[in-house]
Amino acid sequence: MKNSIDGKALVYCDDAFNTPNGKTAHGLVRFTERYDVVGVIDGNYAGQDAGQVLDGKANNIPIFKSIESAVKKLTETNNTPRSLVIGLAPDGGRLPIQAKDTIKKALEMGWNVDSGLHDFLTNDKVLTKLAAENNCTIRDVRKTPDRDQLHFFTGDIEKVNCLKLAILGTDSAIGKRTTAWIIVHAFRKAGLKSEMIGTGQTAWMQGAKYSMIMDSCINDFVSGEIEHAVVSAYNNEKPDVIVIEGQGSLMNPAYPGGFEILAAGRPDYVILQHAPKRVEYDGFPGYKLHSIKEQINAIEVISGKKVIAITINHEEMTADEILPACEAVEKETGLPTFDVLAYGADELIGLLKFKL
Repeated sequence: MKNSIDGKALVYCDDAFNTPNGKTAHGLVRFTERYDVVGVIDGNYAGQDAGQVLDGKANNIPIFKSIESAVKKLTETNNTPRSLVIGLAPDGGRLPIQAKDTIKKALEMGWNVDSGLHDFLTNDKVLTKLAAENNCTIRDVRKTPDRDQLHFFTGDIEKVNCLKLAILGTDSAIGKRTTAWIIVHAFRKAGLKSEMIGTGQTAWMQGAKYSMIMDSCINDFVSGEIEHAVVSAYNNEKPDVIVIEGQGSLMNPAYPGGFEILAAGRPDYVILQHAPKRVEYDGFPGYKLHSIKEQINAIEVISGKKVIAITINHEEMTADEILPACEAVEKETGLPTFDVLAYGADELIGLLKFKL
């Protein structure tokens, strides 16, 4: 990627790549306009191609055992990074202790460090001292902005006169953001102007131009920030379609999310991301996932808008199980069902174009 916003980056995801706790790294490996990702750190997959491990499609992003082995190889190939990006997304957003050593080494080399975790690196005096000594920057993406930078809900969302879609999910870490990007790119491929509204730190790291980070926002301003992002995208870009990334799920006990997007983003329709083989809420054994029909009903009752389609996360499936799973969900819900990661979104876009 030649024109990335922040240049070459190495992504730290040790012991978490290809697991739900690595979803930030997964997003960056699949797509980002903010960085040119030149490698991933995870000792479990060292020596392999990140795209091959994640999606079965090589993308020439190597996985390294450590920052030392990454620096050696990337220096040899003239791919020395400008940044280390923390690609972890563990429950609670806590930074593993062992990650600090890698961060220190990056700062000592003069690299910038970006983190989307709740453990703010800028609160660590040792790290901030290293950054100052080596003339580099630490950015905590989830750090709460000053209140004078935040927006309150105004009602201006009612002036947005284009198709608005919300990509919600039946659970957290289920692929909402990935599906949202695939849909945005598919609309663009079809000749329609489409904008992504990012609502999490990974979408920001992927370069979503219009973003708010829900996890960093004071509650009183969440609705206003969502509205501001949507209205800004509409006023500045004049798109045909705005796609809003969901967070958590309405019925998730630890990450209840989506209500603010429905209330403030006021989508015309909802697309629901679902993992048919997931039985319990992510990271919470004993908390059984509510049925997809219950979740559809909750969304439609709260918003007064229709769930128009289901998109599938094919985790724990073999390739030959995907289409039968789509057919089963379609039969259960009566809604058209797609796996856009496996098969692309052209068919779904064909359906959505009739709603413009």
